[in-house]
Amino acid sequence: MSNKTLMTTKAAARIQSDEAKKNGGKVSKDSFAARAQRAADNNKKQGK
Repeated sequence: MSNKTLMTTKAAARIQSDEAKKNGGKVSKDSFAARAQRAADNNKKQGK
């Protein structure tokens, strides 16, 4: 059994905020922060 922690919207927001602060308010669509947000959205949609 795998022991993984799912990405939450709160964690994704924290990651995006940090990246935006480092890049003049911008977050690239192919960045880790964007992938984290997509994962969090998918987890929420699937009820995880």
